[in-house]
Amino acid sequence: MPHAPEPDEDDLDAIAPPQPVFHVEQALLGALLLDPHRLDDVSGIAADSFSTAAHAALYAAISTLPRPDPAEHGKNTKWLDCVLATGREQARGLTASYLHTLVQVCPWPSHTPAYARMVEAEHARRRLQTAAERLVHTVHDVSLPHPVQTVLAEADALATVVDDIANRFPPRAGVLPRTTAPPPPAAPDPAEAVEEEQILLATATAYPADIDAVRWLLPDDLTLPLHAGLWQCLTALARCREPVDPVTVLWEAQQRGLLDHGSEPGEVLRMLAEPAGSVEHWGERALQRSLLATVEHTGRRIEAYAGDPANTPFQLVVGARRALADIATVRTRWQHATGATPPQRRRPVPTTRAGPPTTTAAHTARPTRATR
Repeated sequence: MPHAPEPDEDDLDAIAPPQPVFHVEQALLGALLLDPHRLDDVSGIAADSFSTAAHAALYAAISTLPRPDPAEHGKNTKWLDCVLATGREQARGLTASYLHTLVQVCPWPSHTPAYARMVEAEHARRRLQTAAERLVHTVHDVSLPHPVQTVLAEADALATVVDDIANRFPPRAGVLPRTTAPPPPAAPDPAEAVEEEQILLATATAYPADIDAVRWLLPDDLTLPLHAGLWQCLTALARCREPVDPVTVLWEAQQRGLLDHGSEPGEVLRMLAEPAGSVEHWGERALQRSLLATVEHTGRRIEAYAGDPANTPFQLVVGARRALADIATVRTRWQHATGATPPQRRRPVPTTRAGPPTTTAAHTARPTRATR
């Protein structure tokens, strides 16, 4: 006879078991309930550092209520009753039995500083993940009147979070995240990107003298390998003062092996024979697309790092800063292209701090955008 599930049995089975930090928080709160004066050994965390509303409410109550006399605290539950009543103002589900549970599950109250450091580390990971998710969301916000400026401001906010974490968990050289970075994103509108890049290449072929004005545009900014290769052909011919027209560009493309992957010579000639607008306009459009794609890839990389609980705060800082360096590079080129040079964000002075050893992973080279 098949098993008939009890009411809500499936829902109970679907509940994920608590993460390790949940048990760490229980141990920390239990230690503080046992001996409130151990709060002096806790630093770097606040109520919002905890993963649940109940734990946050309890910590807020413990840290704000006057501490009891140690002798009296051992004889009665008056202070614990006050903690429960204050905590219930923020988390109505708190019970006296849960406070008893917290006290019972604390292995060693003397390990309070270690428990607090673990809670702080997990909170740092969640902060970084939230900031990275917000950055990716901003990239896809089509309602923004000035997308580049807004996205770069959000990237600065993410960098501020990284710096703040680094102040508490200074990175060590060579300690990289073990998480595999996601592949670069595809263009949000590939058809539009392809069409605009074709116009860019045709216009640069028609007006090769204007290529020098867009030296900030790199082949990797273009979305297709063929387009990236043709831009290399154009810049090489223009730099060498060679004749530039659809035929010379086609010949240069053949010399570089660009026609070995199914590109028809006739199609390339037709594409290069339809200029429109200016090289600078289409170059800036391509660079903007490249910048937004770089920011999204950076956000997703950091999001993946922060989403892996195996990574330590030290690894998260190193990985995030390396990822943010990609934004800094394309940002500099964007400023050259548009003439916009906003004030530089002040970075905190690096600090050093001893810590436990962590696993070092080999660095994976970042793939170029032109290969996707």
